[in-house]
Formats: sequence, structure tokens, C-alpha cells
Amino acid sequence: MKERITITLDKDIIKEIDKKVDKHKIKNRSHAIELALMSSIGNNRPKKALILAGGLGTRLSPITNEIPKQLMPIHGKSILEHVLDLFKKYGIKDIILCVGYKAEKFKEYFGDGKKFNVNITYVIEETPMGTAGPIKLAKEFINGPFIVCNADELKDIDLFDMYLNHKESGAVATIALTTVVDPSAYGVARLQGNRILEFVEKPKKDEAPSNLINSGLYIFEKEVINYIPEGKSMLEKDVFPRLAKDGKLYGFIFSGQWFDTGTLERYEKAMKEWKDLE
Repeated sequence: MKERITITLDKDIIKEIDKKVDKHKIKNRSHAIELALMSSIGNNRPKKALILAGGLGTRLSPITNEIPKQLMPIHGKSILEHVLDLFKKYGIKDIILCVGYKAEKFKEYFGDGKKFNVNITYVIEETPMGTAGPIKLAKEFINGPFIVCNADELKDIDLFDMYLNHKESGAVATIALTTVVDPSAYGVARLQGNRILEFVEKPKKDEAPSNLINSGLYIFEKEVINYIPEGKSMLEKDVFPRLAKDGKLYGFIFSGQWFDTGTLERYEKAMKEWKDLE
């Protein structure tokens, strides 16, 4: 719940605030000030991220016979390191890394995370648990709002702004949505305002309800764990439809970079076009 306040600021500070207002990403002075305060003192913002890195990477075989796809290099560092760069940019350094296939390779590469300036806790999938099952396995490490992210995609998302939208909507789950020209290979969102009514999986291009797809990054309240069944389960099939039915699933549309590296063609495109985060 928000409260209206009146503040007095130096004119030079107001000028700097106004420079940040573009009426798109940052809508007005209040929005700019709220983002700045969240950056410096936002005690309720997510401080923990869970990264899903258990996939086999079969579409990148035979490369992934030797190395997990999340450890394949782009611009001199692994794909997963670029994911960590996003979280560190927003002060998120407590990482839960869910691994299965070649788990020992991740432990050898990252250790406890200290040399990458993060703290890593490992959750091991003894058998493949899908995209939701590992979250249930990690429930003892979750004590508040948290972020979940796929480990094989490159993203540049304003996580502070996404969290503001998440809180304002009263969502249990908010999905970062990106726009693609041809959504037929993805789950496509059908929206009412910013509330997600459903995802249509891999529709024909001319039958897609929108060009907005699931980018593989989510902000969840701890309550989402109650929606996850025991054992292997999928966010896309077992969790999101139930949240949507309860009116608790929302979308956050972003315009930053997004690259799916799941095939050799997409991986090569990311190598050429991805701009490293500062």
C-alpha cells in the first residue's frame, strides 16, 4: 500500500531526477524517486535468486556431452556468469543454483561463488525435476520474495522496476515478458491489462494472441511454493495455469536485451549481438 508524501528537494537534484524520466521506462518524478530509494534502502525487494541450471542441453549436442550448456562461453565468460552479472547489478548476491546434469562441473567452476562476488547454495536434482520441482526442493532456503531465472538465456531487465510493478499489482507471480517477431516457438501470453489470463504454447504465428513471450525470469512471493506439486513438475503446465485461474499471475513487459541460447543458431546470434552488462 502506498502513501502520498510531500518532499522538498534541491533544484539541482530535481534536474537530475527529471533527466531520468523518459515517460516510458521511468514514467514520472515519483517513479524515478521510488526507484532510486529502492536501489539504496529497499529492504523488501528480493535479495535472493534461484537459477534453474538442470537442463540437459540436448539441442546443443555433441557440445553438451562434455560441458553443460550454461557453462558455454560468450565474450570470455560462461552464459551463467552473465546471468550472475544481472543479479549483481541489482544487489542480489545470494544465489540458489539448482543443478542436475553434470552438477560437478558447476561446483568446479563456481565453488561457493566468492570469486564471483556472490554466495552460492547448491540444490541437486538427483533425477530431472522440471522447471518447478527444483523450487520445491529449495523451499528451506526461501524466506521472502525471490527471483527465479533460467540459466541458459541472456537478459537485461530492470529488476527494481519489475519489482515495483509486482508489488503494485498484488501478484504472487510476475513473469518478465519480451517481444519477438515470431512467437510460434514459445509460450505466448494472453493478457488483460497486465494480468496474464493464459499462455498459449507454440501457436501458429497468425494465431498467436500476442507477440509477448515468457522470457524465463520471474518474481515470486514465497506463497508460490504452495502451488507446486511434489516431485517433477513444470511451471508452465502445473503452476502458471493455477495462478492465472486465481488471478495472481501478472506480466512485466520489458524492452531490454534478451537472447535464447538453446540452439546452436541462437547461441551464435547471442555471441554476435549480446552487449555485456556494465
